[in-house]
Amino acid sequence: MGKTPGGKNTSGRGQRDLKVKVKSARGRKLSSTRWLQRQLNDPYVKRAQAEGYRGRAAYKILELDDKFRFLVPGARVVDLGCAPGGWLQVAVKRVNALGERQGKAVGRLLGIDLQEVEPIAGAEIHQLDFMADDADAQVKAWLGGRADVVMSDMAAASSGHKQTDHLRIMSLCEAAAHFAFDVLDEGGTFVAKVLAGGAEGDLQKLLKQKFTKVANVKPPASRADSSEKFVVATGFRG
Repeated sequence: MGKTPGGKNTSGRGQRDLKVKVKSARGRKLSSTRWLQRQLNDPYVKRAQAEGYRGRAAYKILELDDKFRFLVPGARVVDLGCAPGGWLQVAVKRVNALGERQGKAVGRLLGIDLQEVEPIAGAEIHQLDFMADDADAQVKAWLGGRADVVMSDMAAASSGHKQTDHLRIMSLCEAAAHFAFDVLDEGGTFVAKVLAGGAEGDLQKLLKQKFTKVANVKPPASRADSSEKFVVATGFRG
């Protein structure tokens, strides 16, 4: 018997999904209308609004951490391309950044983004280009040492051309991986979004050289019609 993120039963005779339909408006593209309709009917979007997360992407990192357990109390975490902040909201609780879980180690969180991000209690957020020459040194200075986790949900702006978009996001992911090599502590974890499409082989090969285990996962919160998946590389060799 299937359930939505909100816990409601989605199967059974005599039942029918009640979907919000959006009428096309003058001056609005059909693709925009479809996107709006999908948002209004997405159970993860509704759940994020109800639970105070800044976006449905929060559930992707929740599901990945439930499986791999890298956001542990006391962990030092760097979130690349952190806007709008949903991943940081999840990490604050799990690494005990606010010290609310008595008897547990207190973690550190750094959010990095090119744009300004609204503050999040328990996270330190900076405007920074992580590909700048001294970015790794700056991050380690802010963190007071090396990181246990580097995570990234970054995606390049869509061009509308599938192959071009795939190459762009893979290039961004490879840059994030090299940044992780510079700031991760031995035994650390790298988590990043990639797109299936044929150009990820070089990244997989590189990660397998640098980490003891590399897994590719499509969490339930990732839309079924999306080619995105996540690579979770654990046990950084240093």
